[in-house]
Amino acid sequence: MVHYNCQWLWDFGNGDIGIQGVHEMDVVRWAIKDATLPSKVWSLGGRFGYEGQGQTPNTQMIVMEYGDVLLVFEVRGLVDYKTEFKLKVTNEYYTTEGRIAGGQFYPRKGGGPEKLAPMDVTVTPGGAWGSFLHAVRSRKSEDCNAGPEHGHYSSALCHLANISYRAGERVPLDGKKLGDNREVVETFKNIRENLTGVGVKLDGLMYRLGRTLTVDREAERFTGEGAQEENALPTREYRKPFAMPDKV
Repeated sequence: MVHYNCQWLWDFGNGDIGIQGVHEMDVVRWAIKDATLPSKVWSLGGRFGYEGQGQTPNTQMIVMEYGDVLLVFEVRGLVDYKTEFKLKVTNEYYTTEGRIAGGQFYPRKGGGPEKLAPMDVTVTPGGAWGSFLHAVRSRKSEDCNAGPEHGHYSSALCHLANISYRAGERVPLDGKKLGDNREVVETFKNIRENLTGVGVKLDGLMYRLGRTLTVDREAERFTGEGAQEENALPTREYRKPFAMPDKV
C-alpha cells in the first residue's frame, strides 16, 4: 500500500473525497453565500465490491446544512465502463426556478436549456499553478485565484464528512434512517443503483451511517454530545520531534 493507494488508509489519506472531492467542494461553495463551514453535517457509505487493506469508503454520501441551502455530495469509487455507471465528475445546482448543470440553466417549468449570463470576474491567467506562481512573484495575495482560506474551507468540508463517517455505526443498507428530503432520498437511491449496476449484491449488505455533527462555525469546533471524541479526530498523536504545533 504505497504511492497512490496509501490514500485509502486513514493514517495517510482521506479517500476519494479528499482526492478529487476537494476540488468539487471548491465549485460547490461558489453557489453558497458566505460558505465557510456548515452548521450540521452527516455522512454515510462503505467500502464495497472487493476485499483489501483499504479503510476509506469508496462509496459515500454527505449532507451539509447551510441555513436554507442543503449541500448533498456523492462519491462513487466503483465504476464499470461496460454499463451506464461510468466515471463522471460534475456539479449541479437546484433552485426554486430550476437546475443549473453543465453551464446551462434548465427551467423548472420546462422548455429548452438556457445559457448562463457571463459573469464579470477578474482571474489571473495560468490556472491554479500559474496564478499561485504569479502571486509569489508579485507578493500580492489578490493575484492568487484561490488563496489559502479557500483551500482551508474546501478541504475542511471533506474532513467533516469523514469525521461523521468514522464516528458512525454499521446498519443495514435500507435507507430507513435518511429522513424524507427528496434530494437525499434520490441520492441514496442512486448509490444503491450504482452498487447493483457494478455487481454488488445488496441483500444483507451493511454500510456505515455517520453521526450527525453540529458545528460551531466561528470556533471551528464540534458541539453537543460526543463533541470531545469528534474534536480529537482532526488531529493525532504525533511522534516527536515530527510534531505539528498547535499554533502556526
